[in-house]
Parts: sequence; C-alpha cells; structure tokens
Amino acid sequence: MSAAKSISKPLSIASSVVGGLIAGKIFTEIWQRFNPEDEEPDPKDLSRSLQEVFIAAALQGLIVGVVRAALARGQAKGFAALTNEDLS
Repeated sequence: MSAAKSISKPLSIASSVVGGLIAGKIFTEIWQRFNPEDEEPDPKDLSRSLQEVFIAAALQGLIVGVVRAALARGQAKGFAALTNEDLS
C-alpha cells in the first residue's frame, strides 16, 4: 500500500462525518419546506403516522446515499488527479 493510499483512509472517515452533517442539514431543510409547522418525525413517537415516519426515513436515506456517493466520487477523482493512483 502506498503512502498516499494510507492517508486516504482518514480523509475518507472525515469525509463521511462531514457528509452526514451535510445530509442532515439538507434533509431538515427539505422537510421544513414541505411541513413547516412540524419537525421531522421520530419513529418512536406514536402520535405520528406510520406513513409519515416511513416517508421521512426514505427521504433521509435517499439524501444520505446521494451525498455519500457524491463525496466518495469527488474524493476518488481528486485522489486520482493528485497521485495518478486509483483508490480501488
């Protein structure tokens, strides 16, 4: 394993943390636009409908997946451009 690849692992972890924060913020903004008077539903809150909880979970999962994929792709392209090595 090259030195560059060993450095990429901590950067990947940091990128995942930042991606989670970004995805959370995006989800909150989208949820507030569609439902401005309510916070996103907590799955343990039985006063919220099952449909609402599942829609929120699906939307959140979609956003997290897209943000993580975008960051991973950007990181891989940047790594390849800087080192002329592939991360895979």
